[in-house]
Amino acid sequence: MTALTSQSFVLALQGIYARHLLGNASSPEAYKFGESVEPLAGTGLRIALSGVSSTSDAIPDGVGLFQLSQTGREILRQVREFMKQHVFPAEKEVAEYYLKHANSPLRWSRPEVITKLKERARASGLWNLFLPAVSGLSQLDYAFVAEETGKCFFAPEIFNCQAPDTGNMEVLHKYGTEEQKRQWLEPLLQGEITSCFCMTEPNVASSDATNMETSLHREGDTYVINGKKWWSSGAGNTNCKVAVVLCRSQAAEHVDRHKQHSMILVPLDTQGVKIIRPLTVFGQDDASHGGHFEVHFDNVCVFLSNILVGEGRGFEIAQGRLGPGRLHHCMRAVGLAERALELLCRRAATRQTFGKKLYKHEVVAHWIAECRIAIDQSRLLTLSAANAIDVLGSATARKQIAMIKVTAARMACKVVDCAIQVFGGAGVSGDFPLAQMYSAVRTLRIADGPDEVHLSSIAYMELRDQLQMSTAKL
Repeated sequence: MTALTSQSFVLALQGIYARHLLGNASSPEAYKFGESVEPLAGTGLRIALSGVSSTSDAIPDGVGLFQLSQTGREILRQVREFMKQHVFPAEKEVAEYYLKHANSPLRWSRPEVITKLKERARASGLWNLFLPAVSGLSQLDYAFVAEETGKCFFAPEIFNCQAPDTGNMEVLHKYGTEEQKRQWLEPLLQGEITSCFCMTEPNVASSDATNMETSLHREGDTYVINGKKWWSSGAGNTNCKVAVVLCRSQAAEHVDRHKQHSMILVPLDTQGVKIIRPLTVFGQDDASHGGHFEVHFDNVCVFLSNILVGEGRGFEIAQGRLGPGRLHHCMRAVGLAERALELLCRRAATRQTFGKKLYKHEVVAHWIAECRIAIDQSRLLTLSAANAIDVLGSATARKQIAMIKVTAARMACKVVDCAIQVFGGAGVSGDFPLAQMYSAVRTLRIADGPDEVHLSSIAYMELRDQLQMSTAKL
């Protein structure tokens, strides 16, 4: 049986089995064969899959429109296997660690099982997969990997692919001096230290990044930094050693507003850096990700060599940093939504109300269908954006990146919300991951720019493109 024939057969079986689950049978005597449908479907699926000689012969995972490279296909296979064999089985132990240390400083450290998994992943060559220059993967290749790691909260860290370190490493790789790379990039790539990104401020509306007020001015051979930041993700990690800080350069007050800000590297043990408090997200401190902290800079002095690229280049760096980062967030959201839908379907197939299984209630069946449609739509759009970054670059793919940032977060919120509704009270409890999932994806509609800012950008770029096409026609 050819790969295409096998795939078609599997799809047909899925359709028949789905109709059986929903009680949608065309024959008046279908009830006679009801008990045999599930085992026959399973047998047929095994036969179909046995005809595919290898994963390389089959239609690529995800969507045939976007082809994985040979390297990407192999890495994806390894990541899936690693997740199945090591990451998912560790979820209970990790959860128990943070529950045990809920009121202890140890919650800001990493459980031993995560440390061991990181060592295993690195030994397996599944390390720094997000960075094309290191992994050899394209953005499209890595998008599929990011989807897999999105199915578990701590999985990205296992492969040294966690935010905000990925964005900071990309910045250092692209814009850092050789000394900055030696001092900070190399230990980050090795997993010896972590970092944080300090941008958002409590005293201004930070959705407009030009509002940032934390000041940077030069005194002799040093820069002096003063200001308050918050939502500095990862700052609570006991291994966090350096912050990338967005500051307003006082010397650039009268220039274009997008050339007034700079990015600078600040070691967290510098005098004047004060870690004030952890913020909570829907009551949770996100300790497993290093938390989100308020950080104050009180006459903090760092060397001139700590500046990234130069004064006034902060927004230029930010654009280069956020493109791939947003792509990674969106594909992880797709993976999270896939897992939420899996939990929804399992619950709907095992729980019964008013004399029938939950999935036999039409409203629940429609939720399942709508979730599947929404997930696949978001995946396609995000893979299209990944391909655009590979082909055109982040700057040219700005509209596609903004589109996925809006779509993926909204989609994941909707899918998780449906799952919570099917679970009822259990869905908002700590006994299942859905409440934490919702917290993460609802936050994503604000993090890295709120939906409304992206929508305005999309509208502007679309109008520009339409007017250019109209002018060309004339």
